[in-house]
Amino acid sequence: MSDHRLQHLINTITRVDGQKPSPRLSKHQKMATSPFVFYRGSAQLFYADINGGIISIPKECEAVPLTSVMGDCHTSNFGFLTEEGSHGDTVIFSPNDFDDACVGRAEWDVLRFLTSLHLVKVHCDGVVDGRYSSDDINPTKPVVSFKQVSDAQQAFIASYVETCKRVVDNAAVLNEAVDYCPNAVPSKLTKLYKKAKARSAGGEDFLTKSALAKAVHLVDDGLAFRTDEEKFSSLNEHTYSTLLNVFAPYMDDAVVDIVKRHNAGTGSVNMSRYYFLVGPSKPHSPTSFSHCHIVEVKQQREAAPLHYFPSINPVNRLNAAHLTARCQRRMQRKPDLVLDEVMFNDAHYLTRSRHHAKVGVDPHDIVMGTKAVEGGFTYFAHLCGYTLALAHCRGDRRSTRFASHAANTFGQINDLLIKIANLYAEQVVEDHALFESMLKNN
Repeated sequence: MSDHRLQHLINTITRVDGQKPSPRLSKHQKMATSPFVFYRGSAQLFYADINGGIISIPKECEAVPLTSVMGDCHTSNFGFLTEEGSHGDTVIFSPNDFDDACVGRAEWDVLRFLTSLHLVKVHCDGVVDGRYSSDDINPTKPVVSFKQVSDAQQAFIASYVETCKRVVDNAAVLNEAVDYCPNAVPSKLTKLYKKAKARSAGGEDFLTKSALAKAVHLVDDGLAFRTDEEKFSSLNEHTYSTLLNVFAPYMDDAVVDIVKRHNAGTGSVNMSRYYFLVGPSKPHSPTSFSHCHIVEVKQQREAAPLHYFPSINPVNRLNAAHLTARCQRRMQRKPDLVLDEVMFNDAHYLTRSRHHAKVGVDPHDIVMGTKAVEGGFTYFAHLCGYTLALAHCRGDRRSTRFASHAANTFGQINDLLIKIANLYAEQVVEDHALFESMLKNN
């Protein structure tokens, strides 16, 4: 079984990353960190295992209509961000990654998230006892128990179901969002919300800690991207002018500077990505800085589910960038104002404004510490269930058919879904061990 599974891992990872598992690839080094990080970097494996029967989807789920789904739904793909990309100041708690979004089955997102709740506990346990490494974690802090993981999983489904029921009763619920300081239960989320709020336009940390401030500075001839060899590389004159000519029509102001972006995201590799600094033309001043924003131009690959479920819905025949933009527009309350797709060099690129404030959630933020143990972890899962249900329900704006069926189905099989997710989490732990051994042998 292990030899067959090992070859399965090699095949699925190689297909997406363009090379076999290797300690020389930074993405694979990250994936070796822990089973949770491995899970984040190998979404395609989750769908291969659904297709191959390793993950057994309950028959009851067939009653739930298709909708727009995240595709790579896990705890670290929720967080705080400014609505409308860099054009809005309202900070909300929301799904924050749509690179694998498509029209698909809601239970994919539900099961993938439930599995991640188990794996973040494993991640932090492993750091505390020395099996996994992390510079961000204080190993003396308490970690939630597996009983609390189960409670959080139940809270996630209960919140999801309750939100769907509310949508059935009142479609205006679709316009809701967590746009306030989440302090119903003491948790690290309150601190993360305040951090995001401070980094939004007009916030006290906007000029020093926003995404814009960290990437850009004022030089003699105006604003420009900072020199950072790990993140950015400058472009030659020909490449710069070509990119400017192709993408300028999709921007909402003058293009001030362009760089190539490196090493962004756990799942990204072998896909070109550029940052455009957009705003008033030169000359610049500290005032004009606040009128600028960053637009990400990213080569888009096929959504993770679609290699294994290519015919699930005709909408998924759209090119990868168009499909991502379409799903993001439907799933968000107020999507980015700069959000489009462009064909360039025989590849599909997604253009979208980067949020001035985007604060993610790491495993230790929700699993470790007194606040997490005393209800914060369960509260986080509750908020994720709420926001995911809203995102799924927004895929059906003409009726409440999805919301009605999802509430009935997931409410009836909640225990079964949790059991399936926990069994698969154990499989991920085994897969990570195989992957880690593979890298060491190489």
